[in-house]
Amino acid sequence: MVDMNERRALPRLRPIDLRAVHHEGELRYWLRDPLQLCEDVLIVPPILAAALAFCDGTRDAEGICAAFALQYGQRLPVRVVQQMLQALDQALLLDNERSALAQAQALEAYRQATFRQPICAGNSYPNGARALKEALNEFFGTIDDTAPAIQAKRGIVSPHIDYLRGGRVYAQAWQAAAHLVQEAELAVIIGTDHYGDDPFTLTRQHYATPYGVLPTARPIVEALAEAIGPAHAFAGELRHRIEHSLELPLVWLHHLRNGQPIEVVPVLAGSFTRFMSNGAKPTDDAGVRSFIDALIQLTAGRRAIFIASGDLAHVGPAFGGAPLNAEDRAQITQEDTKLIEAMQAGNAEDFFTTIRRIDNRNNVCGTAPIYLTLKALEAAQGDIAGHARSYAHCPADEEGTSIVSICGIVLD
Repeated sequence: MVDMNERRALPRLRPIDLRAVHHEGELRYWLRDPLQLCEDVLIVPPILAAALAFCDGTRDAEGICAAFALQYGQRLPVRVVQQMLQALDQALLLDNERSALAQAQALEAYRQATFRQPICAGNSYPNGARALKEALNEFFGTIDDTAPAIQAKRGIVSPHIDYLRGGRVYAQAWQAAAHLVQEAELAVIIGTDHYGDDPFTLTRQHYATPYGVLPTARPIVEALAEAIGPAHAFAGELRHRIEHSLELPLVWLHHLRNGQPIEVVPVLAGSFTRFMSNGAKPTDDAGVRSFIDALIQLTAGRRAIFIASGDLAHVGPAFGGAPLNAEDRAQITQEDTKLIEAMQAGNAEDFFTTIRRIDNRNNVCGTAPIYLTLKALEAAQGDIAGHARSYAHCPADEEGTSIVSICGIVLD
């Protein structure tokens, strides 16, 4: 068993948010804990940001300096690396006893709360119910009234970007789902887990919006957990506290119900990267099949709406790529169109294969939620069809050289 001193001597970095910023006119990297165990934000120069790659639990400070010199041909003072490690430790960004205790305490507080607090209120959308209603209705007012009147009968593919950038796309999709939302008695929402690799992460907590509380269908959650293994199902539950991919679409759901509650099944889905590299279909995996089979059985006979919460491309310097030009944007649109066509055909396998064919170079973050939703609907109800309601490129940096692409699709 590794003791506390040894783990600190061989530091391992926890999963972190790492973003390039310009601080006092110079390039710096912004480091923050996505779980928000600590509110401290560290700003480091590029040379130290590069050194973080060697904080993998196999080296002490001297070893990190040696590995950095071997990789980059440049020496780092051991004292500087030690200071960096101390700052990382204080900010709870190292995988050690201090951060483990803080995580356990945060999870206990999350589970003891009456409901999950809406973390995006006051930021991505207004905090008060009246102001929120006015803001969302304004987005509905931007919709082209000449568009064909299509109503969702089974589900919806919704963005989860902030409303300032994606409000019109949300509105076009959710307007077409209004009748289904109002008639439904259960909402199954599968959203991108941006901070974890667990295939599925569940929670028993209710989800709140400025309109009130959406109760989680706990019996369904418990049954899903049994199907995929309770230890795995709740291992990353704390990520529900900070993940926006479920909250942002659920606000639109609650809005269209005029604040009336509906039971929800909130699921975070981790990356499908493992299937990109091993050549398998996601449904070749026993855990994926168990989840889909259980979900179908547990929702049978219920008036349910299925919500896939996922954005499309994340491309440009903001995501570690090169600046985009007009030709790049046109190519992204062309590649997104193929994904939208697969969604409209209700073909989960074509959707996934199209992403894998180009090695997911566009960083499609909605891969797992969209695939799982299409497969669940197909298995439960046979052939499905979708109708694209909206599509947009949203700016992702101040220079306009990075974009996030989003779409809204109704499934009937």
